[in-house]
Amino acid sequence: MPKQYAHLLPPTWKTQVSVWLAEDTPSFDYGGYVVGEAEREAFLFGKGKQSAVLAGSPFFTEVFEQLGCSVEWHLNDGDSFVPIKHVATVRGKARHLLLGERVALNILARCSGIATKSQSILSQARSYGYTGLIAGTRKTTPGFRLVEKYGMLVGGIDSHRHDLSSMIMLKDNHIWSSGSITEAIKEARKVGGFSLLLDVEVRNREEAEEAIAAGADVIMLDNMEGDELINVAIELKRKWKGQRKFLFESSGNITEANLQSRAHNAIDILSTSAVHQSVQHVDFSLKLQRPNLESL
Repeated sequence: MPKQYAHLLPPTWKTQVSVWLAEDTPSFDYGGYVVGEAEREAFLFGKGKQSAVLAGSPFFTEVFEQLGCSVEWHLNDGDSFVPIKHVATVRGKARHLLLGERVALNILARCSGIATKSQSILSQARSYGYTGLIAGTRKTTPGFRLVEKYGMLVGGIDSHRHDLSSMIMLKDNHIWSSGSITEAIKEARKVGGFSLLLDVEVRNREEAEEAIAAGADVIMLDNMEGDELINVAIELKRKWKGQRKFLFESSGNITEANLQSRAHNAIDILSTSAVHQSVQHVDFSLKLQRPNLESL
């Protein structure tokens, strides 16, 4: 059986779907009273005006399974489609189909939008000859991180750290509070041990050198641009070759418009929030089909 992105999800993820359903129908379902429980079939259409990447099918399916419905997918997560496309068929009682409709569509629209944007930026970077990693940031929506990070992975990019426990990242506030980059790294190593990477934000060449000397695994050249960014990365990699192993990360306002200036192979990681903040959602609709009167 081929590996599926759904296999990444933790055992507890389905409880989030229950919370989303409870939020959307906290008391009476007035519309459901109107349509009743006749068995119906609904078609999920991928719409919009541009090709898109499907992502989020496990969440969509779970919404309807919790409501006693079944989902038959005609595409897999990661597949691209050109609108208008019949993406899935959902079967169940009419009121249950409508109970899950908006929750399921909202999840699928955002997750697919993130996957589509991620794939677009990755493809653009590759067209420039960039061979490093494109990574999404932790600037995700509270309560929706699992879906957003899932969309990044389906879109083909790195999801960076998932949470504060995934990797140690020392930013300016950590460093100022500790007194120095060296001291901050020393304290972080005490508790993080050998199993966690240490990513340190720096503002210039001098701070980058201090982070390398102190043993950082990843040096984030924050908000450096143009020749300064590339020259610092090239020179320090040359200087420390054979002495320390580390990666350079560039972050700070990376978008499709300025991607080319950052997409240099002296930089190992380009981290951006453009793949999930203010991203265009993919338009989907769920249409209940009229019953075949001849079969009734």
